[in-house]
Amino acid sequence: MAPRITGTYITSTTTGEAVRAFVPAPLPPAAPPLDPSHFAPANRAAEMALARLAGVAGLVPSVEGLLYSAIRKEALLTSQIEGTQATLVDLFNNEAGQTLANPDDVEEVTNYLRAFHHVQSQLRSPDGLPLSVRLLCQAHRLLMDGVRGAGRQPGELRQSQNWIGGTRPGNAVFVPPPPQQVPGLLADMERFIHPPLAHPDNDATTLPPLVRIALVHVQFETIHPFLDGNGRMGRLLIAALIEQWGLLPEPLMYVSGFLKQHQAEYYRRLGAVRTDGDWEGWVAFFLEGVAVAAEQAERSIVSLASLINADRRRLLQTPRATTASLRLFELLPAMPRFSIEQVRQRLDTTFPTATAAVKLLQDLGLVTEQTGQKKHRLFSYEGYVALLSD
Repeated sequence: MAPRITGTYITSTTTGEAVRAFVPAPLPPAAPPLDPSHFAPANRAAEMALARLAGVAGLVPSVEGLLYSAIRKEALLTSQIEGTQATLVDLFNNEAGQTLANPDDVEEVTNYLRAFHHVQSQLRSPDGLPLSVRLLCQAHRLLMDGVRGAGRQPGELRQSQNWIGGTRPGNAVFVPPPPQQVPGLLADMERFIHPPLAHPDNDATTLPPLVRIALVHVQFETIHPFLDGNGRMGRLLIAALIEQWGLLPEPLMYVSGFLKQHQAEYYRRLGAVRTDGDWEGWVAFFLEGVAVAAEQAERSIVSLASLINADRRRLLQTPRATTASLRLFELLPAMPRFSIEQVRQRLDTTFPTATAAVKLLQDLGLVTEQTGQKKHRLFSYEGYVALLSD
């Protein structure tokens, strides 16, 4: 069988040299089309893993802390794929008000959080934007605000030719489509995300949602519509589609962990779609990643819930427990590193009351002081942070 044609090459001139730019064909893949039965077992396993994850999350009294950690791990890992050196502890310390040695790296991660929350709020609002090119541009503006690449047209589709790998276009690993092709290609992708009513000949509506997400991710990365930040935006698109298509009620899974762990394979699979038409290899890899990520998130939730329940019992069993200390403990999963001033503000109480609540948790070994200083002290729910950082 002849290899599937996934696009065409056209000559584009940039920085004074002619290059062959790749223009992807519209989704879904054709000639031959994808056969859903080919992915049925892997898709079923991934969907079941997502269902188990949602079920486990439903057993936890409050998912706020779980969401806090899961979204931050996704933000951190997707940024690390692009070379950011920030750690989860750096992110927690930044939110606790501590001065950092690598503020620029942490800002890139917090920008991803801002972009993700913006997309999520729009999708959840009755008056919000649908998942669209306009919404992606808004998210991109937040992603690139004030960080590396901030001068490279944040929030705007590129107006010049870009390339991936190599020192110049002529020796690049991959050259995306010319800028004048980008709006039309994104419009085609948007139509695939929001297809017309189901029709026997409309493959977009018969493919399983996870398979469609896999296709959209490759298409976005191939179009590479921005001058910078395309990788993070493409992975944000995965999380947004998982929510939009009802595969998880909350963003508790961080697929970027699997993609980072298998980064070379991730890039190889993306490239093989363009060069060999190997959509099947990419989809199988992606579905495995979803299943693994969901299973990891499920185990993490069980471990975190066990720790929190055990620590809560220790606090409830002490005669010294106060209302303030109990309220503080319930805040810890969404505030794993903190100052006494933050506690005072969150509890809306006095400084002595906040100090006493922190001291009780410290005496019980639930939180530890990190700075060794008399002033500007930073406390940590260290058992929780250690589980998240594993």
